[in-house]
Amino acid sequence: QVQLVESGGGLVQAGGSLRLSCAASGRTFSSYAMGWFRQAPGKEREFVAAISKSGGSTYYADSVKGRFTISRDNARNTVYLQMNSLKADDAAVYYCAARPGLVVPTAARGYDYWGQGTQVTVSS
Repeated sequence: QVQLVESGGGLVQAGGSLRLSCAASGRTFSSYAMGWFRQAPGKEREFVAAISKSGGSTYYADSVKGRFTISRDNARNTVYLQMNSLKADDAAVYYCAARPGLVVPTAARGYDYWGQGTQVTVSS
């Protein structure tokens, strides 16, 4: 089992940047594929980005390609989401998620463990 804690959310102006972090407990972090999802009020949780357990493969939603970058540091048990050129539509609660093994899901139902979320607010 793994516990996930997100941080780094906050208020940013449109066009600005934020870096989210997700710290994982346990000694097997490198065995987990990791994903970032977001949920805005009144909307379903949507996929943002995902990364394989080695970090060698990454996946992005079309809406964030070229602006967001997912990365991981297995020595620090942490996955990151660098968000640049933020837009009002990016405002949401951002969640990280983990799934053991090689498969890297882009659907929320594919993940076994979730963090509590961190709020990102974008002012225009």
